[in-house]
Amino acid sequence: MCLGTPMQVVEMQGSHALCEVNNTQEIVDMMLVGDQPKGTWILNFLGAARETMTAEDAEQTILAHNAVSDVMQGGDQIDHLFADLINREPELPDHLKGLVPTNAELTNKAPINTSPSKDK
Repeated sequence: MCLGTPMQVVEMQGSHALCEVNNTQEIVDMMLVGDQPKGTWILNFLGAARETMTAEDAEQTILAHNAVSDVMQGGDQIDHLFADLINREPELPDHLKGLVPTNAELTNKAPINTSPSKDK
């Protein structure tokens, strides 16, 4: 499994950038995202920046990585690492909302006949 790691651009070096997260630095290929100013957050997959990120998205991703690490080490106190998800209803992306029936549509739907068919 490959997890993307948020990193912050320290300086551009041609088509690559020196990036950093948690005091760890890495040279990252920036061809997919182009030149980025110092301080830009990128999502690094195996040494290549796949996309730029907001600071908030980078923080949430880092917290999710910390939760995975904690669980792998036997920890079970991870709710604080998902503060953005606790006590809220999940939301579908706009392009999927029309594909899911509403509660009213489900309530008014005729029951499904599960008895075996006698037609043979």
